Amino acid sequence: MVNLITRKESKADKLFEEIATYVLDENVGDRESIEIAQHVLMDSLGCAMLSLEFPACTKLLGPIVPNAYLENGSIVPGTSYSLDPVQGAFNIGTLIRWLDYNDCWLAKEWGHPSDNLGGILAVADFISRKNKQEGKAPLTVKDVLVAAIKAHEIQGILALDNSLNREGLDHVLFVKVATTAVTTAMLGGTKEEIINAVSNAWIDNSSLRTYRHFPNAGSRKSWAAGDATSRGVWLALMALRGEMGYPTALSAPDWGFEDVLMGGKELTLAQPLRDYVMRNILFKISFPAEFHAQTAAECGIKLHKEVSGRLQDIEKIVIHTHESAIRIIDKKGPLNNPADRDHCLQYITAIGLIYGELTADHYEDEIAGNPLIDELREKMTVLEDENYSKEYLDPKKRSIANAVQIYFKDRTSTRKLEIKYPIGHRFRRDEGIPLLYEKFSYNISTQFTKEKQVELNELFTEHQRLLDMEVDRFMNLWRV
Repeated sequence: MVNLITRKESKADKLFEEIATYVLDENVGDRESIEIAQHVLMDSLGCAMLSLEFPACTKLLGPIVPNAYLENGSIVPGTSYSLDPVQGAFNIGTLIRWLDYNDCWLAKEWGHPSDNLGGILAVADFISRKNKQEGKAPLTVKDVLVAAIKAHEIQGILALDNSLNREGLDHVLFVKVATTAVTTAMLGGTKEEIINAVSNAWIDNSSLRTYRHFPNAGSRKSWAAGDATSRGVWLALMALRGEMGYPTALSAPDWGFEDVLMGGKELTLAQPLRDYVMRNILFKISFPAEFHAQTAAECGIKLHKEVSGRLQDIEKIVIHTHESAIRIIDKKGPLNNPADRDHCLQYITAIGLIYGELTADHYEDEIAGNPLIDELREKMTVLEDENYSKEYLDPKKRSIANAVQIYFKDRTSTRKLEIKYPIGHRFRRDEGIPLLYEKFSYNISTQFTKEKQVELNELFTEHQRLLDMEVDRFMNLWRV
């Protein structure tokens, strides 16, 4: 009894209070951030449709118990599955994330805030169908977009000052925290219930990053976000059943998250939670590659015509990059699977130089068996440019710079080709959005009839109609 009273009287950690207050705010997002969120939704679902082309992904989909089906459950786009919202979140999140092609956020921690759409869409669909059964109003797509803005903000602002990767932990913990907070609010949770749920998300801790790095790089990195967003939904539902929280789960001496896993460093929010992250989100438009390598891929492709006839004459290739890229994707030695290859700066650059393009198929074994890829990788030197590292963390720039220069055996060389901002960056937004629509059109063409493609393409150009659409009707459009 004494312990229970003490716990009830404990003041919640400031971070929990800030997150809970934010997700209950009904005035988040303006026309600009909602429009960007619309692009995020479109792009994420397009990425999910392309993922259905890969059996390594589709074998993980469906109910956890074979043949289980929930009437009026959460629809998994591109499939006939109707699932409980927890498993629905895993399915949707895994589809969105599988090809490493959805949006991205880079700071001291990095990640992909649209991963949270797994939980948000599954819960919004479930709520809408349940509300209709009970004679209540369903949620609209605008509700989904506002929830996405909030999840992006929580994950992204946490990432500004708090580095999990330096502690060997994976960034998907921030997905779990964001999804937990937002979906608890969507389900009608009170501030106390949101704090209870979020505290349990932190207590869960995070998975290790080892599945993203040699010698253990593997396919878990492609479903880790689906796992995190589904766990967030599970924790939200537990909180709404009255499950208790742990108000000082971060700050408790000795046993709190900060002491156990962060070396005593306090977890903080670098700035107030608004809609900064959605406004500045990075779209992966041209290449399904780890985002720190996007500009290197663009350099390689631009240099392709110049070097394609001289690949055997190359003496060395110098890649100038930023510190985070060196820490994450500077890889030597064997690359054992697609998950390993799409997180290798040298592999991605080599593909651009050899083929003049980069698609998901370039990570598969058939192309990876080309001996020229490893020959070029052996000739590559990766160097940190300190200015690139500085501008990467500059909140006014957020560059993701790479430069590539090729030296030949006859002592000639290409120019040093530098690209600081990828095409999906806010600074290249006008150039990128038309290409984002092209990307979406191609991705949905892999799964749907021409008639359905026209319907979906038109919907995402009719802003107000999309905002007003009931979520269950929207999700039904994706059912096969």
